[in-house]
Formats: sequence, C-alpha cells, structure tokens
Amino acid sequence: MTTVLIVDDQPLQRMGFKMLLEGTPGITVVGEAATGAEAVRMVEQARPDVVLMDVRMPGMDGIEATRRITAAGSRTHVLILTTFDLDEYIYAGLRAGASGFLLKDACPEELLAGIRAVASGDSVVAPSLTRKLMDAYLQDPAPIADTDPRLATLSEREREVLEAIGQGATNTEIAERLSLTESTVKKHVGRVLAKIGARDRIQAVIFAYDNGLVQPRT
Repeated sequence: MTTVLIVDDQPLQRMGFKMLLEGTPGITVVGEAATGAEAVRMVEQARPDVVLMDVRMPGMDGIEATRRITAAGSRTHVLILTTFDLDEYIYAGLRAGASGFLLKDACPEELLAGIRAVASGDSVVAPSLTRKLMDAYLQDPAPIADTDPRLATLSEREREVLEAIGQGATNTEIAERLSLTESTVKKHVGRVLAKIGARDRIQAVIFAYDNGLVQPRT
C-alpha cells in the first residue's frame, strides 16, 4: 500500500486529487496540507511514502518544504505538481531533493504512474519538462568545485555506471554498453546511489553533472 500526503493551498485541487487517489487500489491518502510548513509537520507525523507537493503556497513554498523534508533524512519521496512550466521551478525543485516533477494538467494515468514510480525509488519528470531541465545545464552548467570525496568511494565500474546514469541511460542501455546483465546493473546502480547519497536517479544525474563526470552537449 502506497501512502500519500496531498499538499496544495487550493481546497478544490486537494479534493480532486483525493477523489482520484482514494478510488485507486493500492493507494491511501493519509492527510492534506494547505501550506509548506504544515506539510513538513505532517510528514514528520504521518511519514507518507509520497508527497504531492504544490509549488506556490502562502508562507513557505513547496520548494522550501521539499528541501526541509529531504534534509531531515525522511524516506518520504516528493512529487512536485504545478501549473507553472518554468525553468526555475524545475531546477530548484529537483535540487531541493524532489524525486519527480509533473504539471497539473497531466492525465490521471500519468499522475498515478508518477506516484508509483517515486514510491518505488525511481524518478519521474514530465516529458515536456525534461528538455527544459537539460537546457538549464546547457545554458548555465553548475561550476565544478573541488572533487566530491564521495567519488573516491566508487569502484571503476560504479563510476562508469554513474556516468551512464548521468547521460540518461536506462538499465538496459547500461547493460548493453558495459556488457553486463540487467540484474548486475541494478545492483551497481543501488550501490552508486547509496555511496553518493542520492535518493534516486535524478539526484544522481545532478551529482554527475556537478562533478564533471558528464559534460553538457553543445
């Protein structure tokens, strides 16, 4: 059973999400929050698997709430939902630790698939937003600071896997590229995420770019 906390300052929006989710087998709504601060408190209490997080809310916004939830070491995954298709929200939300980012006009099937994906530890970004995320790196790549000490903990093979993740490769593609079985790749991916402290593949992509393992295509 996947537990979900709905966070949105619009009562009708929360109602719509709740009706959809409560009518879906395998998903339970454990609460609703109208502000970011309330969301942070409720995550501590209810410990949901997934938070559906709005961006624009009075007081603490969804980006800051996401940052606080993930910084607290919670195992809760945040799926950001917004009507605003803006680069700064995508970039800031994912850097804050969100596991996914969808627009509110996504169809119900996309939303439910996104919830299941982030609950299982995967990541999801709406197809219309993926290009914007990559463009952000092309136009304004993060400066490479001193080598992150976590890189030294990776074996040569794990470093190759991280580079492939950073390039957007799937497990199947990584297996073909490195002549490995998919089950072996899955184990390597798990170890890589654990060693670099990444919650999911999106965070691993950001880590790879930030540390110069993957160069933006020009």
